[in-house]
Amino acid sequence: MKTLFNIDWCRGDMLVIMGPTASGKTAFAVSVAREVNRCCKEGLLPFKGCEIISADSRQVYRDMNIGTGKDLKEYAEVPYHLIDIAEAGEKYDLFRYKKDFQRVYKDLKEREVFPILCGGSGLYIEAVCKDYALKEVAPDPVLRQELEQKNMEELIEMLTSLKREHGGEPHNNTDFDTKKRVIRAIEIELSQGADNGGRTMEDAEYEKIAPKRIKYLALNPDREIRNKRIDARLESRLREGMVEEVKALLDRGIKAEDLIYYGLEYKFITQYLTGEIDFDYMKEHLAIAIHQFAKRQMTWLRGMERRGIEIEWLTAANKKI
Repeated sequence: MKTLFNIDWCRGDMLVIMGPTASGKTAFAVSVAREVNRCCKEGLLPFKGCEIISADSRQVYRDMNIGTGKDLKEYAEVPYHLIDIAEAGEKYDLFRYKKDFQRVYKDLKEREVFPILCGGSGLYIEAVCKDYALKEVAPDPVLRQELEQKNMEELIEMLTSLKREHGGEPHNNTDFDTKKRVIRAIEIELSQGADNGGRTMEDAEYEKIAPKRIKYLALNPDREIRNKRIDARLESRLREGMVEEVKALLDRGIKAEDLIYYGLEYKFITQYLTGEIDFDYMKEHLAIAIHQFAKRQMTWLRGMERRGIEIEWLTAANKKI
């Protein structure tokens, strides 16, 4: 992909490329990284290169490739980070992501490499760019058992109320895809409380080098184009073996409930493979869920603007030449 590249995007500490699912974020980020590398070689930018940091809450898992849309071949010669860093079946969370991001960003800073943060997980992006104070929260079996008795609507209302009470940011609605994810979000919110976890010495050290001057770009394709891309991509991924990918994970001994926890493709395909729903139902309702997910991503991005983050929006027309 050729890009309408603006060298001023890279005058600060980091470039962030966001957008809803199927908006072409990875391809765009790679093309921008190549332009940055060219400018570095020509002495137009004061860096030794450019690398991409993923901001995707599911691409961190190994062997979950088709369903998460890693498209690793797109990166080609451009180095990438925070993909394939956790085992499928684990409960990777925001706390771990923030620590992993800090480690990678510190390394890039020391090597004088310009970072592009690219992904669709808005909460992950805000957490590292606004440097949220977080603490690790251990599972609470008693609380989980109590919350399991509530329905989805009650859990969402409880989470929203807690956020309002603590004066925190509105919660990431993508966590509402499965009941277990809402329960985990409540668990974290109850633990964090109003002080949001405090700071560690490691956090204090990171603050000295944390990105301060950040440029935000968001891809915003026409809704009709986005919807067509989502449908075409789903068809393509089913042909490429997405069902077989999930089956292989189940055959390895990963629990169905753990895959359902990841939502979207892994939720619906697992339900199909375990006989809970048939193929046609799975395909139809998965497509609906992905469209809804894209809308929630756009809502989150608009919310970032309301929270004071300045975003430059790029349409399908003006991100190419």
